[in-house]
Amino acid sequence: MSAIPYATLTPDLVLDAVEAAGLRVDGRLLALNSYENRVYQVGLDEGGFVVAKFYRPARWSDAAILEEHAFARQLAEAEIPVVAPLSLNGATLLAHEGFRFAVFPRRGGRSPELDDGDVLQWIGRFIGRIHAIGAVEPFGERQRLDTRSFGYAARDYLLANDWLPPELREQYASISQALLNECDAAFERAGALRSRRLHGDVHLGNILWTDAGPHFVDLDDACTGPAVQDLWMLLSGERADMGLQLSELLTGYEDFCEFDRRELHLVEALRALRLMHYAAWLARRWEDPAFPAAFPWFGAGHYWAGHIAQLDEQVSRVAQEPLYV
Repeated sequence: MSAIPYATLTPDLVLDAVEAAGLRVDGRLLALNSYENRVYQVGLDEGGFVVAKFYRPARWSDAAILEEHAFARQLAEAEIPVVAPLSLNGATLLAHEGFRFAVFPRRGGRSPELDDGDVLQWIGRFIGRIHAIGAVEPFGERQRLDTRSFGYAARDYLLANDWLPPELREQYASISQALLNECDAAFERAGALRSRRLHGDVHLGNILWTDAGPHFVDLDDACTGPAVQDLWMLLSGERADMGLQLSELLTGYEDFCEFDRRELHLVEALRALRLMHYAAWLARRWEDPAFPAAFPWFGAGHYWAGHIAQLDEQVSRVAQEPLYV
């Protein structure tokens, strides 16, 4: 396979892969918005569509992907609206011409209205159900969400590979270390928390809403961690606004799963870790031609100055009192 990810993933190869999995395609193919993996809507001879996701080479082991699939299917079998991979030829993880891929049913929908308390409670109920099942057994292969894996690893990568402009390197090193110190302190304040299997990336783009309610897509970032990871990305606005939104989410959530209020110490720490992880993610993927095309602003001096300012602002936010609900 080419050193450039996906260089040989042509439209014909995508269609051939889906046909080799046992589905007859009609030639319709639409690339969907995805950078980490490559995702396509594929038309079927019998009508309708499926979605084929081609995993980024060398990112996850087969065992880690299969854990994601097993979790999604476990949730779907419990009638939780999660889009799980199809089993084709007796398998959910398929291979064709050196690529690993999975096929999913296509599910449409729109973004939920997060300013509606009833909508937040509805979403909270389903997240609570996901977490109740997520707590039954652990992941063995998926990553653990903590300051080391998402924060220190990101900082170390950027500094070791000279991504920072020379004039900003020391400033980044100092502020990022101060932020990680505050994140470590936030985890210490929270104390020993129960970790569980999580969706890992519950944001607006991964919740689709229909008249029947929400359904969740894309468990590619499924991980082990604190429950609040699947809640905080749905919060926005001023602290008072976020407190009200979280209260609505937890009203639904706690119908199915107990929430440990000590986890509220982690909301801003998890936001900080996501900021750091995102910058390193872009740097790690820069040799993929899709990334410079999609993120042309990344790596410029003004980007790093803005990123450092974000991290500096987050230091005080992580140190402040947790949200009150």
